[in-house]
Amino acid sequence: MLRLGYDDLHTAGEPVRIVTSGYPELPGAGILDKRRAALEQADHLRRAMMWEPRGHAGMYGVIPVPSAHPEAAFGVLFTHNAGYSTMCGHATVALAKWAVETGRVPAAEPETRFAIEAPCGLVRIRAHVQGGNVSSASFESVPAFVLRRNLTIEVPGIGAVTCDVAYGGAFYAILPASALGLDYHTTPLETLVDAAAALVDRIRADVPIVHPDEPDLGFLYGAIVTDGAEPPDESGNVCIFAERQIDRSPTGSGVTARMALDHARGLVRQGEERRFRSITGGVFTGKVLGSARLGAHPAVTIEVGGQAHWMGRGEFLIEEDDVLGHGFMLPPTAG
Repeated sequence: MLRLGYDDLHTAGEPVRIVTSGYPELPGAGILDKRRAALEQADHLRRAMMWEPRGHAGMYGVIPVPSAHPEAAFGVLFTHNAGYSTMCGHATVALAKWAVETGRVPAAEPETRFAIEAPCGLVRIRAHVQGGNVSSASFESVPAFVLRRNLTIEVPGIGAVTCDVAYGGAFYAILPASALGLDYHTTPLETLVDAAAALVDRIRADVPIVHPDEPDLGFLYGAIVTDGAEPPDESGNVCIFAERQIDRSPTGSGVTARMALDHARGLVRQGEERRFRSITGGVFTGKVLGSARLGAHPAVTIEVGGQAHWMGRGEFLIEEDDVLGHGFMLPPTAG
């Protein structure tokens, strides 16, 4: 019988399932080597934790791994219903709480600083600590930049759609709901998801997405559909990522990408902060810290802040004769 220990947290309603025991050691010196090994050798364990009957289509997780980076307390692999993310802000906020409150990193009050190594690079974290508990946390992003401005693409069933593509640890198509012919506040969520997924499919098929340093990071992760509010106003957004998965949080890497886009458009300056609200009402903050470069791209670093909470702790059991033990997703038809 296979046993997998886990801790469950959430950030603004988006789950974070952290593996605490039972996961095999992954080969490879670098974090991207470990990410490939997880996919090739241990993906059945991702499915067991993310899919039904233990998870659901909206589940999200973290696999802590050793890091070779001298500044990192540990490395992380981010998991979802379709595979492995390159960066995840809501999970990073939860990891700040988890790492400090479980003693994975030594706690210091009123602020504990440490770094983790994600597939996209080193992510520096600030955990705000009171009485040994983390009340909130923020992280400094990897360099974020705009890849495409005013990209217009023909989407079947919708027509010509104009969006921007920006990188915040992952690549996103960013656009107001109105660009899809929809109203952010009144359109059924399923309709927003259908339109965003159709846009992502078209971009993935027709537009090269290239990361300047790492080929493994060069893919469109999802779309961020916004309410169209401009800085300095608070803005709502829905992130649809992976295979039609809906982020319950404002999406930390998405906030990073949105702030990079706002800065490139001249709408926010260094040191200015903006609030982003998700469909659950959860709020992340974003602030431009400074200028950077990523390959040939002018970039910025962004600080993203939020709050996570504990939900539970336990151990999953996988019996050898359980044909559904490593997870399943409901099929589109009953036949």
